[in-house]
Amino acid sequence: MSGVWVFKNNGVIRLVENPQAEQGGSDQARTRKKVLVHLPTGRVITSYQILEPILKDLGWEHYFGGDSDLYQFHKRSSIDLISLPREFSKFSSVYMYDIVVKNPNVFQVRDM
Repeated sequence: MSGVWVFKNNGVIRLVENPQAEQGGSDQARTRKKVLVHLPTGRVITSYQILEPILKDLGWEHYFGGDSDLYQFHKRSSIDLISLPREFSKFSSVYMYDIVVKNPNVFQVRDM
């Protein structure tokens, strides 16, 4: 879940997932897509066939958990787990940022 928490004067808070859209942002800003970039090569990750070898080189191993809807990776040296949707078409910025946080200075999320 990503977005901006909006605090009202009456103490009510709510999560705004796309604050520019709610503030009347441009059509271009509302439809901007995110991409995951491998920083050492500058390559945009467009499939799991590209992502998996990079993660393996970083010490991540394919994890065969109980959920067949997820494509998961773990590191033996940590308790971290990366869970991705089985279908790459459902690979959204939430998953991209999870990869970035768990692999600092290796990946970056950029606007397309």
